[in-house]
Amino acid sequence: MSRPRKVVPANSGSSRRRAVAPSARRRLTLVVGLLGLASAGLVARAFDIQVIRKDFYQEQGDARFLREVPIPVSRGTIFDRNGEPLAVSTPMVSITAVPSQVLESDDQLPALAAALGTSTDQLRTYLEQRSNREFAYLKRQMSPEAAQAVLDLGIPGINGQREFRRYYPSGEVTAHVLGFTNIDDHGQEGLELAFDDWLSGQPGRKRVIRDNKGHIVEDVEQIRAPKPGHNLTLSIDRRIQFLAYSELKNAVEKSEADSASMVILDVKTGEVLAMVNMPTYNPNAIGSSTASSRRNRAMTDVLEPGSTIKPVLMAAALSSGQYTPTGPLIDTTGGHWYFQGHDIHDTHNWGVLTPTGVITKSSNVGAAHIAMSLDTKLMYDTYRAFGFGNSTDSGFPGEASGYLKIGRDWRPLEKAIMGYGYGLNVTVLQLANAYATIADGGVMHSPSFIKGSDSPPRAIISPQIAHELIQMLETVIQPGGTGAPYAYVANYAVAGKTGTAHKASAGGYSKNSYTSAFVGIVPATHPRLVAAVVVDNPKKGSYYGGLVSGPVFARVMDGALRLLDIPPDNIGRWYVGQPLQDKNGLIGSKAPEAPDIEEAPVDRVTP
Repeated sequence: MSRPRKVVPANSGSSRRRAVAPSARRRLTLVVGLLGLASAGLVARAFDIQVIRKDFYQEQGDARFLREVPIPVSRGTIFDRNGEPLAVSTPMVSITAVPSQVLESDDQLPALAAALGTSTDQLRTYLEQRSNREFAYLKRQMSPEAAQAVLDLGIPGINGQREFRRYYPSGEVTAHVLGFTNIDDHGQEGLELAFDDWLSGQPGRKRVIRDNKGHIVEDVEQIRAPKPGHNLTLSIDRRIQFLAYSELKNAVEKSEADSASMVILDVKTGEVLAMVNMPTYNPNAIGSSTASSRRNRAMTDVLEPGSTIKPVLMAAALSSGQYTPTGPLIDTTGGHWYFQGHDIHDTHNWGVLTPTGVITKSSNVGAAHIAMSLDTKLMYDTYRAFGFGNSTDSGFPGEASGYLKIGRDWRPLEKAIMGYGYGLNVTVLQLANAYATIADGGVMHSPSFIKGSDSPPRAIISPQIAHELIQMLETVIQPGGTGAPYAYVANYAVAGKTGTAHKASAGGYSKNSYTSAFVGIVPATHPRLVAAVVVDNPKKGSYYGGLVSGPVFARVMDGALRLLDIPPDNIGRWYVGQPLQDKNGLIGSKAPEAPDIEEAPVDRVTP
């Protein structure tokens, strides 16, 4: 009997193994294939990034970590003529930020705000408004110590940027001459503006690498080398400038004047040794100043010169050949001249005067008579030659040219009153420069604020006429003159002229507002310095130029002559309370304690 055949079930293990084996190989092949494709993709991507589009991705990376930053340069130092610094640049640090990064450190904003001196809410608002920017200033020009305290907080996105801030050691004493710079260290007014390109230099540029907090971790390369600003040496003498400032300030306070100006020139070069204005301001705290206090009135404001114009009129008279210092005689009897319906008058009845007497007594009647006797073209050309109606070419920003009507258009009354300083406008610098021309033998120099500048001189009048004018102007400071004794400088001969003018107002001239002026030359025998002092609208005490401005001139010149070691030329001659002498010996017993006379201001003359 045969054995029955063993039947193996269809779902036995061996069958499963034979059925499963092909499926595993396929999966393995698939996985290997996918990995191969992925590897190929990575290789392709790497090739694309590192080879094909290398420059693009390098640029993108650099944009995030490689930066071009400026290399700040120091602005040139401004010195006075003796090498004393008047304007210097001090290193400061400005705090900058990447606003979006700083906002991510919200918990540190209170500490940052405190270090910056602001409130947390204000800081957060400021950053949120600039969150789409990669750069923003948080605070400009902090001291290095205060800035380091901010940086030590370690807040991502906060950086320090070195800058420079202008500092003026003399403060308000030299403010109007120097001007000031803005927060970016560019000149805004005065000589800082006039010589901005010279002083500024050129900042450099460099590439740096920043970390993820925005800090510079490496200097890559210098793109452009920095070029520091050039230094500037002025003609200003800080010692004389301070003298002028102190005396002018005292005069304004004493007389309760609205404003005042003083200019001192070197006769031989035209260099400005001092220029002061009141009111003034502190350029180190410009935010507390006003536009009015920042105005350099000696350069930008104009005035009617009053009797200070009479030496220029006399220059025309002497040049005409019609007059000499002693003749012809001019009749001012009565002290009034009614001309074309206007009363031209003096303070006293001086009677008959020589041309020198017209200057000594400052006679308006005498000056008007001389003006009307001169050829109009000659008078106009002389005024013009002395710089009136033209800029002095000093190079100072905003300098006014003044006003002088064309001579052919002068009406008779206009011509008459121009003889004693009305109907034209001048600056204080123009007045000083006109007298400096007389002092230097009739040679005019363009005023300069730079030491050693070389402007070509121009002959305006003959040396003989200039010499005669100085001798005539000396009589103003001698007994009986309108400048004696207040403009007197002990041991020095002074030549000068007072001026008192009503201020123009609507419909004519004010009866109670005056411009008080004095312009003088020292030493008169060998002129070295010229100073012009103008006080606007003194309201307390006297308003006459000799009494208000004359003492300022005397005190400043007394100090300046000694500072510059200029030898005396008038030793042993008169001074207040002492015997009066001249070249011919004793001429009086005592010098007067106060002037007997002053020039008469015009009374509402309307051309």
